[in-house]
Amino acid sequence: MTIIYPSPIFGPVHSRRLGVSLGINLMPGDGKVCSFDCIYCECGFNKDFKPKSARPSREEVREALETKLKDMQKNGPAPDVLTFAGNGEPTLHPDFPGIIDDTLALRDQYFPNAKVSVLSNSTMIHKPAVFEALNKIDNNILKLDTVDEAYISALDQPAKGYDVKKIMAHMKAFQGNCIIQTMFLKGSYQGKDMNNITPQYVEPWLEAVKEIAPRQVMIYTIDRETPTHDLLKATHEELDRIAAKVEAAGIPCSVSY
Repeated sequence: MTIIYPSPIFGPVHSRRLGVSLGINLMPGDGKVCSFDCIYCECGFNKDFKPKSARPSREEVREALETKLKDMQKNGPAPDVLTFAGNGEPTLHPDFPGIIDDTLALRDQYFPNAKVSVLSNSTMIHKPAVFEALNKIDNNILKLDTVDEAYISALDQPAKGYDVKKIMAHMKAFQGNCIIQTMFLKGSYQGKDMNNITPQYVEPWLEAVKEIAPRQVMIYTIDRETPTHDLLKATHEELDRIAAKVEAAGIPCSVSY
Protein backbone atom coordinates (compact mmCIF):
# COMPACT_ATOMS: atom_id res chain seq x y z
CA MET A 1 0.00 0.00 0.00
CA THR A 2 1.66 3.23 -1.17
CA ILE A 3 1.58 6.22 1.20
CA ILE A 4 1.02 9.72 -0.17
CA TYR A 5 1.14 12.22 2.66
CA PRO A 6 -1.15 15.23 3.16
CA SER A 7 0.45 18.63 2.70
CA PRO A 8 1.80 20.71 4.28
CA ILE A 9 1.33 19.17 7.77
CA PHE A 10 0.71 15.55 8.71
CA GLY A 11 0.65 13.56 11.92
CA PRO A 12 1.91 13.57 14.53
CA VAL A 13 3.17 10.06 13.89
CA HIS A 14 5.33 7.85 16.05
CA SER A 15 8.65 7.63 14.23
CA ARG A 16 10.91 4.59 14.65
CA ARG A 17 13.90 6.89 14.81
CA LEU A 18 12.65 10.23 16.14
CA GLY A 19 9.77 9.77 18.65
CA VAL A 20 6.53 11.84 18.43
CA SER A 21 7.08 13.48 15.08
CA LEU A 22 4.98 16.19 13.45
CA GLY A 23 5.49 15.88 9.71
CA ILE A 24 6.05 18.82 7.39
CA ASN A 25 5.56 17.94 3.71
CA LEU A 26 6.75 20.62 1.28
CA MET A 27 5.54 18.67 -1.75
CA PRO A 28 1.99 18.57 -3.17
CA GLY A 29 -0.51 16.51 -1.20
CA ASP A 30 -1.61 14.50 -4.25
CA GLY A 31 1.68 13.16 -5.60
CA LYS A 32 5.42 12.90 -5.42
CA VAL A 33 8.29 15.21 -6.41
CA CYS A 34 11.75 13.82 -5.81
CA SER A 35 15.28 13.94 -7.23
CA PHE A 36 15.58 10.23 -6.34
CA ASP A 37 13.25 7.44 -7.43
CA CYS A 38 14.19 4.83 -4.82
CA ILE A 39 12.99 1.31 -5.49
CA TYR A 40 12.16 0.99 -1.76
CA CYS A 41 10.19 4.26 -1.41
CA GLU A 42 6.93 3.91 0.52
CA CYS A 43 5.49 6.70 -1.66
CA GLY A 44 5.92 4.57 -4.83
CA PHE A 45 7.66 5.43 -8.09
CA ASN A 46 7.70 9.04 -9.31
CA LYS A 47 6.02 8.24 -12.65
CA ASP A 48 3.02 6.63 -10.92
CA PHE A 49 2.24 9.58 -8.66
CA LYS A 50 2.67 12.76 -10.67
CA PRO A 51 0.96 15.57 -8.75
CA LYS A 52 -1.67 17.83 -10.28
CA SER A 53 -1.59 20.45 -7.53
CA ALA A 54 1.19 22.90 -6.62
CA ARG A 55 3.59 22.79 -3.72
CA PRO A 56 2.41 24.73 -0.66
CA SER A 57 3.77 28.26 -0.45
CA ARG A 58 6.06 29.41 2.36
CA GLU A 59 3.14 31.31 3.90
CA GLU A 60 0.80 28.31 3.66
CA VAL A 61 3.38 26.15 5.43
CA ARG A 62 3.91 28.73 8.17
CA GLU A 63 0.18 29.23 8.78
CA ALA A 64 -0.63 25.51 8.80
CA LEU A 65 2.30 24.76 11.12
CA GLU A 66 1.33 27.51 13.58
CA THR A 67 -2.29 26.32 13.63
CA LYS A 68 -1.18 22.76 14.37
CA LEU A 69 1.34 23.76 17.05
CA LYS A 70 -1.31 25.86 18.82
CA ASP A 71 -3.63 22.84 18.77
CA MET A 72 -0.91 20.54 20.13
CA GLN A 73 -0.07 23.07 22.85
CA LYS A 74 -3.72 23.03 23.93
CA ASN A 75 -4.63 19.37 23.38
CA GLY A 76 -1.34 17.46 23.15
CA PRO A 77 0.69 15.51 22.45
CA ALA A 78 3.86 17.59 22.70
CA PRO A 79 6.06 16.84 19.69
CA ASP A 80 9.59 15.51 20.19
CA VAL A 81 10.47 16.62 16.70
CA LEU A 82 9.20 18.60 13.71
CA THR A 83 10.27 16.52 10.72
CA PHE A 84 10.55 17.63 7.11
CA ALA A 85 9.66 14.52 5.11
CA GLY A 86 6.67 13.41 3.03
CA ASN A 87 6.18 13.03 -0.72
CA GLY A 88 9.68 13.67 -1.98
CA GLU A 89 12.78 15.75 -1.33
CA PRO A 90 12.05 18.76 0.96
CA THR A 91 15.11 20.76 -0.13
CA LEU A 92 13.68 20.99 -3.68
CA HIS A 93 11.17 23.58 -2.44
CA PRO A 94 12.31 26.98 -3.78
CA ASP A 95 11.59 28.63 -0.39
CA PHE A 96 13.18 25.87 1.70
CA PRO A 97 15.66 28.19 3.51
CA GLY A 98 12.90 30.66 4.48
CA ILE A 99 10.60 27.84 5.58
CA ILE A 100 13.36 26.56 7.87
CA ASP A 101 13.68 30.04 9.43
CA ASP A 102 9.90 30.20 9.98
CA THR A 103 9.86 26.71 11.50
CA LEU A 104 12.69 27.45 13.93
CA ALA A 105 10.90 30.63 15.07
CA LEU A 106 7.58 28.78 15.59
CA ARG A 107 9.35 25.93 17.37
CA ASP A 108 11.00 28.39 19.74
CA GLN A 109 7.65 30.03 20.42
CA TYR A 110 5.48 26.94 21.00
CA PHE A 111 7.67 23.92 21.81
CA PRO A 112 11.23 25.10 22.50
CA ASN A 113 12.32 21.59 23.51
CA ALA A 114 11.30 20.03 20.20
CA LYS A 115 13.98 19.29 17.63
CA VAL A 116 13.76 20.25 13.96
CA SER A 117 14.79 17.44 11.62
CA VAL A 118 15.13 17.24 7.86
CA LEU A 119 15.27 13.91 6.03
CA SER A 120 17.16 14.69 2.83
CA ASN A 121 18.62 12.66 -0.01
CA SER A 122 21.54 15.15 -0.09
CA THR A 123 21.08 16.12 -3.76
CA MET A 124 20.70 19.87 -3.07
CA ILE A 125 23.38 20.37 -0.40
CA HIS A 126 25.67 21.93 -3.01
CA LYS A 127 23.38 25.00 -2.97
CA PRO A 128 24.74 27.48 -0.39
CA ALA A 129 21.30 28.56 0.87
CA VAL A 130 20.20 24.93 1.38
CA PHE A 131 23.51 24.07 3.06
CA GLU A 132 23.17 27.05 5.40
CA ALA A 133 19.56 26.16 6.28
CA LEU A 134 20.48 22.54 7.07
CA ASN A 135 23.35 23.77 9.24
CA LYS A 136 20.85 25.64 11.47
CA ILE A 137 18.61 22.72 12.40
CA ASP A 138 18.96 20.09 15.14
CA ASN A 139 18.99 16.96 13.00
CA ASN A 140 20.43 17.31 9.52
CA ILE A 141 19.78 13.75 8.31
CA LEU A 142 21.48 13.02 4.99
CA LYS A 143 21.11 9.90 2.91
CA LEU A 144 24.09 7.83 1.77
CA ASP A 145 22.96 4.31 0.87
CA THR A 146 26.34 3.28 -0.58
CA VAL A 147 29.29 4.82 -2.39
CA ASP A 148 29.08 2.47 -5.37
CA GLU A 149 27.85 4.49 -8.39
CA ALA A 150 26.28 1.51 -10.19
CA TYR A 151 24.45 0.40 -7.07
CA ILE A 152 23.20 3.95 -6.37
CA SER A 153 21.87 4.11 -9.95
CA ALA A 154 19.91 0.89 -9.41
CA LEU A 155 18.71 1.49 -5.84
CA ASP A 156 18.16 5.25 -5.55
CA GLN A 157 17.77 6.02 -9.27
CA PRO A 158 18.93 9.64 -8.82
CA ALA A 159 18.26 12.46 -11.26
CA LYS A 160 20.92 13.09 -13.90
CA GLY A 161 24.17 14.57 -12.69
CA TYR A 162 24.34 12.82 -9.30
CA ASP A 163 27.97 12.47 -8.25
CA VAL A 164 28.56 10.64 -4.97
CA LYS A 165 32.08 12.05 -4.54
CA LYS A 166 30.77 15.63 -4.77
CA ILE A 167 27.94 14.79 -2.37
CA MET A 168 30.46 13.37 0.11
CA ALA A 169 32.61 16.53 -0.15
CA HIS A 170 29.59 18.68 0.79
CA MET A 171 28.71 16.29 3.63
CA LYS A 172 32.25 16.70 4.98
CA ALA A 173 31.80 20.48 4.83
CA PHE A 174 29.18 20.22 7.60
CA GLN A 175 32.14 19.40 9.88
CA GLY A 176 30.23 16.81 11.88
CA ASN A 177 26.91 18.69 12.01
CA CYS A 178 25.06 15.95 10.15
CA ILE A 179 23.63 12.48 10.59
CA ILE A 180 24.18 9.90 7.87
CA GLN A 181 21.18 7.66 7.17
CA THR A 182 21.60 4.42 5.23
CA MET A 183 19.15 1.79 3.99
CA PHE A 184 20.40 -1.80 4.08
CA LEU A 185 18.40 -4.45 2.29
CA LYS A 186 18.54 -7.68 0.28
CA GLY A 187 16.62 -9.21 -2.61
CA SER A 188 16.62 -8.23 -6.26
CA TYR A 189 15.29 -5.66 -8.73
CA GLN A 190 14.89 -6.33 -12.47
CA GLY A 191 17.12 -9.36 -12.10
CA LYS A 192 19.91 -7.46 -10.32
CA ASP A 193 21.08 -8.54 -6.86
CA MET A 194 20.38 -5.62 -4.47
CA ASN A 195 22.09 -7.01 -1.37
CA ASN A 196 24.19 -4.17 0.10
CA ILE A 197 25.07 -5.82 3.43
CA THR A 198 28.09 -7.62 1.98
CA PRO A 199 31.68 -6.43 2.63
CA GLN A 200 31.84 -5.30 -1.03
CA TYR A 201 29.42 -2.48 -0.13
CA VAL A 202 29.76 -2.10 3.63
CA GLU A 203 33.54 -1.58 3.78
CA PRO A 204 33.77 1.31 1.24
CA TRP A 205 30.64 2.86 2.81
CA LEU A 206 32.25 2.63 6.25
CA GLU A 207 35.41 4.34 4.97
CA ALA A 208 33.24 7.13 3.51
CA VAL A 209 31.40 7.53 6.80
CA LYS A 210 34.71 7.84 8.69
CA GLU A 211 35.82 10.49 6.19
CA ILE A 212 32.57 12.47 6.52
CA ALA A 213 32.77 12.12 10.34
CA PRO A 214 29.06 12.74 11.11
CA ARG A 215 27.94 13.04 14.72
CA GLN A 216 25.74 9.97 14.26
CA VAL A 217 24.78 7.26 11.78
CA MET A 218 21.25 5.86 11.43
CA ILE A 219 20.93 2.51 9.70
CA TYR A 220 17.60 0.97 8.87
CA THR A 221 15.88 -1.53 6.62
CA ILE A 222 12.55 -1.83 4.81
CA ASP A 223 9.62 -1.15 7.13
CA ARG A 224 6.65 -0.70 4.78
CA GLU A 225 5.55 -2.07 1.44
CA THR A 226 7.86 -1.14 -1.44
CA PRO A 227 6.85 -0.41 -5.04
CA THR A 228 8.88 -3.41 -6.22
CA HIS A 229 8.14 -6.74 -4.58
CA ASP A 230 11.45 -8.62 -4.68
CA LEU A 231 13.21 -6.66 -1.93
CA LEU A 232 13.83 -8.16 1.49
CA LYS A 233 14.59 -6.77 4.95
CA ALA A 234 18.07 -7.04 6.40
CA THR A 235 17.99 -9.10 9.61
CA HIS A 236 18.58 -7.78 13.14
CA GLU A 237 21.90 -9.62 13.23
CA GLU A 238 23.06 -8.15 9.91
CA LEU A 239 22.19 -4.61 10.96
CA ASP A 240 23.77 -5.06 14.39
CA ARG A 241 26.98 -6.29 12.77
CA ILE A 242 27.18 -3.16 10.58
CA ALA A 243 26.33 -0.90 13.54
CA ALA A 244 29.14 -2.48 15.58
CA LYS A 245 31.63 -1.54 12.83
CA VAL A 246 30.41 2.09 12.90
CA GLU A 247 30.62 2.21 16.71
CA ALA A 248 34.12 0.70 16.56
CA ALA A 249 35.09 3.70 14.42
CA GLY A 250 33.97 5.96 17.28
CA ILE A 251 30.71 7.15 15.68
CA PRO A 252 27.38 6.57 17.51
CA CYS A 253 25.01 4.40 15.45
CA SER A 254 21.27 3.80 15.90
CA VAL A 255 19.49 0.86 14.29
CA SER A 256 15.84 0.64 13.18
CA TYR A 257 14.78 -2.93 12.40
